[in-house]
Amino acid sequence: MPEATLGVIGGGVMGEALISRLLDQGIFAPPAIWVSDPQAARRDFLQQSYGVQTTTNNAAVVERAQAVLLAVKPQVLSTVAQELSTSLPPGISPPLGLSILAGVPLARLAQYFPGWAMVRAMPNTPATVGAGITALAAGDRVTPAQLQQARTIFASVGEVIEVPENLMDAVTALSGSGPGYVALMVEALADGGVAVGLSRATAMQLALQTLKGTAELLQQSALHPGELKDRVTSPGGTTMAGIAQLEAAGLRSALIEAVRAAHRRARELGQL
Repeated sequence: MPEATLGVIGGGVMGEALISRLLDQGIFAPPAIWVSDPQAARRDFLQQSYGVQTTTNNAAVVERAQAVLLAVKPQVLSTVAQELSTSLPPGISPPLGLSILAGVPLARLAQYFPGWAMVRAMPNTPATVGAGITALAAGDRVTPAQLQQARTIFASVGEVIEVPENLMDAVTALSGSGPGYVALMVEALADGGVAVGLSRATAMQLALQTLKGTAELLQQSALHPGELKDRVTSPGGTTMAGIAQLEAAGLRSALIEAVRAAHRRARELGQL
């Protein structure tokens, strides 16, 4: 069997994030990673930036890898699966499959990739700076050693948790889509700062660091968010005035409904 041990089908943002962190941490060496991508410019970039092997042939990647990351859009899954529908060469066992396709259940993946040991994963975009969180749900064929391998791969880009597969769409709706919600909140806070006289640069710096610092405080102190809110809310003070306005505008309900809407869409994507 060739030297490579990890295949990546789809060299986009998340594929690159994992490649870069796995290499930085010495989990894989560049010759041990093969990447397939249809865009020549993308293949050239990945090869020149990281020294990995690249190709347009998805089947060639699978033949060379013990673990294969499926990092394509759910809408092209059937096309990719058709390319890989031929049986593997004699002597080569089906690989460990790591799917990050939003909304696509293990049962459907098993139909597309018979014989594979499949792990469904949902990372999020902070993985690109090593601050993500990935939820894993393992299929029946996955051994404890393979599950540990999956954990090691995704731990390179942040925290890892395991959840029952029936909760993966909920994970997608919360942490998978959540960076978009948070980015919107940061933008709105900065806009508020500009509205009361701050420069755009200063308002953005204050908004970003406030969000980052609050998240770290909650994580390190194990405080319930409600308790932290009460600690910074003085009777008749500025924070109470702001919170009253947020409640009147329905911020809490809006965020809950955003997660619910994303959950519905994740389920719809799984049916495509």
